[in-house]
Amino acid sequence: MSGYAAVDRIACFLATGAGAGRAPIAPGTVGALEGVILYLAVTALPLTPRELLLTLVALNVLVFGVGIWASGRAAKMLGLEDPGQVVIDEVSGQLIALTPLALAPSIAGVVVAFSLFRLFDIFKPYPIRKLERLRAGFGIMMDDALAGVYAAAIVWIGIQASVL
Repeated sequence: MSGYAAVDRIACFLATGAGAGRAPIAPGTVGALEGVILYLAVTALPLTPRELLLTLVALNVLVFGVGIWASGRAAKMLGLEDPGQVVIDEVSGQLIALTPLALAPSIAGVVVAFSLFRLFDIFKPYPIRKLERLRAGFGIMMDDALAGVYAAAIVWIGIQASVL
């Protein structure tokens, strides 16, 4: 990495989830756990449910946008289309999955959102796998974003049914 510009090192730092993507076992799961930690940190703030929801939406947009840039740059530097050590996509997808819990937070909801996101991220039901074909950072981020949307939809249904 020493031959790269500072901006490239920053991109790799962000893309790897501050190094979480270099975990020797299950780096994607470690990245998703970072998403849970971010969610829990935001929910610890003294915010109303509406403010919490808006904060999480803004954080989702920020992480997704930065993720497109950072993951695309890291992939180019590493010479791979979707490097395993890039986990900002898991951080983003997990945050998306957790966002409905802003209106009805619960530990059970966090566990369900985490489990559903990882399930959708690993098995990639239609059309998630197709999104990996999109170019550069957008393709890296989009499949996990949709996995997060799928998980968030089920979490929302669970909240509405008073199961979570």
